[in-house]
Amino acid sequence: MKRIFIALALLAGIQLADAQVKSPADAKKAVESAEAAAQNPKKAEKVATWLKLASTYMDAYNAPAGSAWVGASKQELQLLMGNDKPVSVENAVLNGEPCTKEIYSNKEMYFNGNGQLILINVTSPVFPDALANAKDAYVKATAVDVKATKTKDISAGLDMISKKYYEEGMNSYMLGDLKKASTLFEKAADAAATAPLSKVDSTSLYNAGYTAWASQDYERARIFFEKCLGVDYYYEGGEVFAKLADVYAKLEKKEESKKVLEAGFTKFPESQSILIGLINYYLENNEDPEKLFELIDHAKKNEPNNASLYYVEGNIYKQLGKTEEAVKAYYSCSKINPEYEFGYIGAGILYYELALEFQDKAQNEFDDKKYMALVAEFEKALENAYEPFEKAFNVSKDESIRINIAEYLKNICYRFREKDPKYEAGFEKYSTIVKEGRIN
Repeated sequence: MKRIFIALALLAGIQLADAQVKSPADAKKAVESAEAAAQNPKKAEKVATWLKLASTYMDAYNAPAGSAWVGASKQELQLLMGNDKPVSVENAVLNGEPCTKEIYSNKEMYFNGNGQLILINVTSPVFPDALANAKDAYVKATAVDVKATKTKDISAGLDMISKKYYEEGMNSYMLGDLKKASTLFEKAADAAATAPLSKVDSTSLYNAGYTAWASQDYERARIFFEKCLGVDYYYEGGEVFAKLADVYAKLEKKEESKKVLEAGFTKFPESQSILIGLINYYLENNEDPEKLFELIDHAKKNEPNNASLYYVEGNIYKQLGKTEEAVKAYYSCSKINPEYEFGYIGAGILYYELALEFQDKAQNEFDDKKYMALVAEFEKALENAYEPFEKAFNVSKDESIRINIAEYLKNICYRFREKDPKYEAGFEKYSTIVKEGRIN
């Protein structure tokens, strides 16, 4: 849940504070009056009748929240909400973070540690299907608006319904109800696709698929991820390909999984999730992973000056346990682009992780001779990591990356600080950078 802002595609939420929000009782009466008008044959022929009905349903939908809006402080809400007081208050956890939950007769309001409202969960709506009824009313309005004079108003209404469904989907996700979240994201996409708005809401399609995948409803997830690819929506770094391939694998559709991974790799060769998915596929199904190198070579021909392709090649060798080939590929990055730091970083991390493996083995070894041999391998790998990390530190122009590299270099220099003056000086230099969080 802590990864919500990474895992889900987000839209900027639109929160409206309206001092004229109707009370639930008044909102219900307004809907009943508008429904009666819509049942009158003559009035039912007028687009204004259906627009009014849609509007009253939207008012009814908003009524339980009252004047509260996400982002408001407790102090602001105390002034606006008047006598609307919580019946109880309790501690809660939302999206992995502690918060305070105020429980009202018709809603729950969650506040973060700064006293800011972060979620409104309506528990007693005026009408359980207010958004769906409002959408139906807009569809009716479209049908009677033969001259299309209200297309703009109807589209705006449908767009607002889509946003409200999206907000509810996010709320359900944060509350841990993934299945409900998936349904709400689907409704958001459906509302956006409704004429005359007729918009493809790829973000909601992806979220509907992601939440279905996260709740292990793989057949449902397949539908939405396929829809994403159908509208050329791939999400960050082609993540849709990786997710769909995983879904196919879970559904025992191995060939489909392979095809979607290869298609994704062609478009996004730098995607780690797609790359790892391909490697795992080839290894698990006893297929030749050399196919990956054929794909990389094809990409190199299309982009001969793309240093990142050699970085990807290094990652493939690393995953296959071919250390020498991986390091060679990583170092090839600098031949293509001397300012590309990630090749050096890849080599440094490879050696560093290798050193940690030897360290773990040494800690579990009781034979002194074998123990000393493992320690020697550990130190060799750690020293090998120093050079590429130092080169990456010197080449990179990104301060945050350099600070992260400094953390590795500090640890390496600490180990060898008594062995060589350069490591002692390095330890002082990189320790200061890590401590201060900046490059002097």
